[in-house]
Amino acid sequence: QVQLEESGGGLVQAGGSLRLSCGASERTFSSYAMGWFRQVPGKEHEFVAAISWNGGRTYYGDSVKGRFTISRDNAKNTVYLQMNSLKPEDTAVYYCAADYYVSTKGNEYAYWGQGTQVTVSS
Repeated sequence: QVQLEESGGGLVQAGGSLRLSCGASERTFSSYAMGWFRQVPGKEHEFVAAISWNGGRTYYGDSVKGRFTISRDNAKNTVYLQMNSLKPEDTAVYYCAADYYVSTKGNEYAYWGQGTQVTVSS
C-alpha cells in the first residue's frame, strides 16, 4: 500500500508560480510511475502530468504544456510539479497518483493522495 501526501498548494496571483510536492511512504517508490491530476467541483479528474519510474518519460496535458514541469527524486521518494505562468483556470485540487505503469488516465492509477488546493487569483 503506497501512501501519498501532497504539499505546496496555496493562493497565488495569475502569472505566478508554485511547486507542488508529493511524498511517498513506499521504499520501492522508484518502481512506480507517478501522475498529477486536478479536479474542480462537478468535474472529473483532469490529467496534468505523468512521469515514468526513472524520469525518462514525461507526459503533459494540453492545457499545461510549456508551463508545468514534472520531475522526481527517487532518493527522496518525492515527485514534484513546478507550475509557472499560472492562470485562474488552473485553480483546482491537485492530486498525485502512483501505479506501476505510466498513464494519462486516472482510472489506471491505484494509489492517490488526499489532494492540495491551488487557487490562482486574477
